Amino acid sequence: MSEDAIRTIVIVGGGTAGWMTAAVLSKVLGSAYTIRLVESEAIGTVGVGEGTIPHIRLFNSLLQIDETDFVRKTQGTFKLGVQFNNWGRVGDTYMHGFGNGIGQNLGLLPFHQCWIKASRAGKADDIGSYVLSSLAAPRGKFMVSANDVPQTSPLANIAYAYHFDAGLYARYLRAYSEQRGVQRTEGIVARVALDPESGHVEAIDLDNGETIRGDLFIDCSGFRGLLIEEALKTGYVAFNHWLPCDRALAVPCENVGPPTPYTRATAREAGWQWRIPLQHRTGNGYVYSSAHISDDEAAATLLKHLDGRALDDPRPLRFVTGRRKQFWNKNVVAIGLSSGFVEPLEATSIYSIQSGIMRLLSLFPRDGFSQALIDRYNTQMVFDFERIRDFLILHYHATQRDDTAFWRQCRDMSIPRELQDVITLFRDSGRFYRNGEEMFAEMSWVQVMLGQGIVPRSYHPFVDQLSDEELEGFVSGVGRIVSNCVDAMPAHQAFIDRHCRAAAP
Repeated sequence: MSEDAIRTIVIVGGGTAGWMTAAVLSKVLGSAYTIRLVESEAIGTVGVGEGTIPHIRLFNSLLQIDETDFVRKTQGTFKLGVQFNNWGRVGDTYMHGFGNGIGQNLGLLPFHQCWIKASRAGKADDIGSYVLSSLAAPRGKFMVSANDVPQTSPLANIAYAYHFDAGLYARYLRAYSEQRGVQRTEGIVARVALDPESGHVEAIDLDNGETIRGDLFIDCSGFRGLLIEEALKTGYVAFNHWLPCDRALAVPCENVGPPTPYTRATAREAGWQWRIPLQHRTGNGYVYSSAHISDDEAAATLLKHLDGRALDDPRPLRFVTGRRKQFWNKNVVAIGLSSGFVEPLEATSIYSIQSGIMRLLSLFPRDGFSQALIDRYNTQMVFDFERIRDFLILHYHATQRDDTAFWRQCRDMSIPRELQDVITLFRDSGRFYRNGEEMFAEMSWVQVMLGQGIVPRSYHPFVDQLSDEELEGFVSGVGRIVSNCVDAMPAHQAFIDRHCRAAAP
């Protein structure tokens, strides 16, 4: 190992981001590196990331975490997608369901191209009827993939994620990390020492007088960006022109009825409200624009629309949607909220943590800090953030709502050129092309665009090679298969009771 090789990694901040980072580094790097995590019990964490997307299963699999144990200890439930209410118009409802595709492709033709023609002729149901997760979720059905059915069956490959208590997840990963040698230090960072020549972070001084030196520092300090921003003055690119919500209120309430296997996102007058069911409580929050509603009015709206009795007072959060100008600056890598935030609408916060960690591992330096590696990391993370940003903007902008100033602003705002190109192409003939390795795939974009009221004017000409009878038979046949599979699935609560029911907290 050369003199410039990284030997000591210091993670500043705990919470979900800090302990996810510590867990993966301790698993992958082993005893070859010293890993220290500094956090303070006196500093709270944001903890709004209770909803996830299916990528989290790859993360847990890398750590070789037992799913049943994990779900029990985090009071978790399962998630098949997100139900959107009142987004396109007041009274509208649609599902953004997880999966590997919509229906069944016909050769090179995506299924939704056949669906467009059949729907125009009044011969097709809502697009969600051809997506297993979108049909199963509102009916309260859930199961993991079956190994006793043909591989062509929708039940053979079920995509799902989790709802869990973020605080319990961080605690779970802390135990995992400490078992693998991660050293946790309790303390508050009082000063950051920079090398006068390189500008790199040399050490952090804690309020108890201890100095902690390191080679690579990972900033998981939340919105504050203690290292990446306060020490290194990296700069921030705001997205608030397109994502105007800048505040949130979060509050838990008692469960009422069995937990739903989906997140509910309900558009309100000045933003939207989330509902995330866990085994022991239901998480709720109102994400809103302070320019269009006061904090007191937002709190009253949130509390008015809870399913059960509130278990606490609403907890306020303030943020500016956007990203750091650099995610990796000198010897500091920002992970989690310190790197940026695009709001929790599609539960991408934990994915962004995961993405940042995995990209760091793939570009981990051998000797010192290579600018080529740093530049590539930053390019990849900018791409991730901006493609997620555009997907979220789609939800706000593609609306027919004009009942409040907030929704009129969203409807009429200018949008990024890349997003406008996606909408224009889809509106023309229902076509969509995934941009490289962007997170959201065709089925996500198609479901949301259709759900938000973007109706294609036409469809791919190859669909016309089917007769009307053949087209109707194909589309209805796929619908029957999906419906029969959902009929065979157990209830979500029954699945939890049988496999991973948690003890009362």
